[in-house]
Amino acid sequence: MPNETVLISGAGIAGPALAFWLARSGYAVTVVEKVPVLRLGGQAVDFKGEVHRQVLERMGILDEVHRRQTGKTDLRIVDERDKHLATMPGEFIGGDVEILRGDLTEILYERTADSCEYLFGDSVTALTDTESGVEVTFEKLHARRFDLVFGADGIHSAVRKHRFGPEENFVRFLGYYYAVVGTTDAVTAASPDRERATGWMYNEPGRMAVVGGPKAPELFVFASDPIDYDRGDITEQKRLLAAAYAGAGWRVPGLLGHLDDAPDFYLDSIARVETDTYTAGRVALLGDAAYGNTLGGFGTGLALVGAYVLAGELAATGGDHRVAFGRYNEQMHRYAKIARKGSAGPFLAPKSPTRIRLRNWTFKSRTLFGLMMKLTDSFATDIDLQDYPALRSAGRPGDVDHP
Repeated sequence: MPNETVLISGAGIAGPALAFWLARSGYAVTVVEKVPVLRLGGQAVDFKGEVHRQVLERMGILDEVHRRQTGKTDLRIVDERDKHLATMPGEFIGGDVEILRGDLTEILYERTADSCEYLFGDSVTALTDTESGVEVTFEKLHARRFDLVFGADGIHSAVRKHRFGPEENFVRFLGYYYAVVGTTDAVTAASPDRERATGWMYNEPGRMAVVGGPKAPELFVFASDPIDYDRGDITEQKRLLAAAYAGAGWRVPGLLGHLDDAPDFYLDSIARVETDTYTAGRVALLGDAAYGNTLGGFGTGLALVGAYVLAGELAATGGDHRVAFGRYNEQMHRYAKIARKGSAGPFLAPKSPTRIRLRNWTFKSRTLFGLMMKLTDSFATDIDLQDYPALRSAGRPGDVDHP
């Protein structure tokens, strides 16, 4: 195998998924993650269609994902007096199976912790190509050389910045921001006979607020011009959210009144990654770093499929990254086309009363809703998922072979 040591930046979902397959193929895998501990809790993520099911099955985690799923949550769209206007069904929100992001991360970590080196509380600060590999400089640790480097570190990827160029060259702001407030740690795993849960969604032109359900205890989406703020200053971000919802009706004033006591808070822009290639030399991007589209609904599936294809092509080519990266680019650029289209912002927080009514009508019309579900199905399954015998046969004793 020409390339034996690899570094993966990011221990969310895409990173550990790639680590799983590469370690299974015999690579010495190091995963670096900027936060000091594994991120648990968080929003719910979902999988949809046969392609996603096959990847989960081939990883041997399908049953565990089903065991820890959150169940379906319907969002009741209401006006300021809590009058029911429409319902966004759980099948649309949560796909075929939904699970807390932190639970999925934990499943992937548990299956890679013994075979991979994890470095928490550190990050990549520079990448330098050499004749035989990539010299990586870290914020805290001494520099190390790796044969290959993978950026699975989100839409604000440090690997992409240091190897491909400044973020503004690749990340397009889409006119909205979102905030997740609170924690979903208390949400319990679903049983097969669990009753459907209910959340509530309220809109004003250019603003949305959601309460309840595992997607997020409180979710806010609002239209805005670009805002210059410190991404590390949570207090400032809470003030920005409060200002964006000044004068809002429904339950919003009460929700904002508890911001200071919120155990978890995250605010970011709704943005899309735009790039013609996911690879450069010995470096490759995957997950949101490569094909991110905030709140677009396909990110987790793209991350797991991308990890499988990338590792599979490396295995199929005997570690020849130049050939493997070319095949990965070709397959994922086509499959990830949904990430290059549209934005969740105008759908979640339409900018006029008319557009809000039209969005609500989508869920009241069986015909329109059926067409929308068929369209999302086609995007989720639009790849001929290859079987990589080299991946399958490379497993350690006890690994699950897929059909």
